[in-house]
Amino acid sequence: MNIATLPIATPPSERTQPAQKKIAIFIVTYNAASTLRKVLDRIPESVWDKVAEVFVFDDSSQDDTFLVGMGYKALHSKTKLSVFRNEKNLGYGGNQIRGYKYAIEQGHDIVALLHGDGQYAPEALPELLAPLEAGEADAVFGSRMMTPGGALKGGMPMYKYVGNKMLSHFENAMLGTSLSEFHSGYRLYSCKALQQIPFDKNTHEFHFDTQIIIQFHAAGLRIVEKPIPSYYGDEICHVNGMKYAKDVVKSVVDYELHELGLQHHPEYEVPPAYTMKRSALSSHTQLLELVGPPPRRVLDVGCGQGELGHMLKERGHYVYGVDWLPPRFELSGFTQADISQGIPKHIDGTFDVVLLADVLEHMTEPQKLLQDAKERLSPGGSILVSLPNAVHWSMRATVAAGRFDYANKGILDRGHLRFFTQSSAQRMFKDAGLEVASRRTTPVPWENVLPQALGSFVRDKVEKADYFLTRLRPNVFAYQHLFELRLPNS
Repeated sequence: MNIATLPIATPPSERTQPAQKKIAIFIVTYNAASTLRKVLDRIPESVWDKVAEVFVFDDSSQDDTFLVGMGYKALHSKTKLSVFRNEKNLGYGGNQIRGYKYAIEQGHDIVALLHGDGQYAPEALPELLAPLEAGEADAVFGSRMMTPGGALKGGMPMYKYVGNKMLSHFENAMLGTSLSEFHSGYRLYSCKALQQIPFDKNTHEFHFDTQIIIQFHAAGLRIVEKPIPSYYGDEICHVNGMKYAKDVVKSVVDYELHELGLQHHPEYEVPPAYTMKRSALSSHTQLLELVGPPPRRVLDVGCGQGELGHMLKERGHYVYGVDWLPPRFELSGFTQADISQGIPKHIDGTFDVVLLADVLEHMTEPQKLLQDAKERLSPGGSILVSLPNAVHWSMRATVAAGRFDYANKGILDRGHLRFFTQSSAQRMFKDAGLEVASRRTTPVPWENVLPQALGSFVRDKVEKADYFLTRLRPNVFAYQHLFELRLPNS
């Protein structure tokens, strides 16, 4: 290793302290003239001192909410307080959309959502802000359900408590999450995280809160929950419970259908968090088997986060990764490069295995990358390739229905530039001077498709049945084709 690349320890006195986050508190109000003043009073002075701005968005109230806010600003000389009034009622979700856009435009790092009716305790802000200030979360939710019996003691009606529990259980089961509560309105967000999701495409109604959780989950963003007290006073509830429950269920189902590629919902067009597929018949598991016993030198081209390469390293292989961003998981070595321009020449030595896992479909000239891979092979070495099947039954059904919609991942991943069938892939390999030593198929990655509520037993049975069909009719049922390639006569 070059000595210049070694980390140098810095004495504690010389270490740079993390920059202080620019924090905003966002208060949504509607007909809150009688409660807004109390909410502002209850924000701790330590928080007032810390934050850059407290801003109120009055959603075109029919009472004097806006005037109360302006009067408070003048009476208390709160220069950090900004009060706005929407010209027309945007709805609960629409008001949040406007507020989060404002927070981003103003350059805030963190935005904390409070309700103007006083239902959520401003006194809890220091504890809720802490994970975001420390960079340990992308969102922090105040949960009324983390303290056993706390919600009921705080006055939450039994029907709301039961409904909250049932809906949260349904959402966790469908999404594979483990939140204690999906329906608290006490939320704090990293503005950088908000910029990664299309929150502006969400509903203007109350199930906005459900949709934004789904978006954070889909993007792999970190949600931390903290317990908060419950308080139910004499405020007017504007939520139609039955309609809200129906909208929540529909939002979750819409997301699942979007993930399956059966429907298109723009609010769920979220940059995906690519993860390791771990089921026994997945492409990643089969590629691990194809690499063979250690120790082998593996060149992982397009290593991504490095999870697959890291597993190979843990098994005793030497794994060198190449990609345009550094991996999150430890590899034996790494070069940062644009692989569409080929494999960098300065990488030393040859390799027993060159891994092209879900890579060639992203290349404008995949054959050029194959030629580079050939030059890196040790005698008797192999190139392992996984490619999506462009004529999978789901693609045939989509085209037959007159649709060809790109998605965040899957066969129609919007990053895919080339599409292959089994025969066209084999022609490409032949043209590159490579022979197919073995060929495998994979079923749909049902572990990432079927709702968690169905359990592993059902998912395993579905996967095995699908895999049987891929062996019977690979052109129709194979979700991906895996190829082990070798040089002729090797």
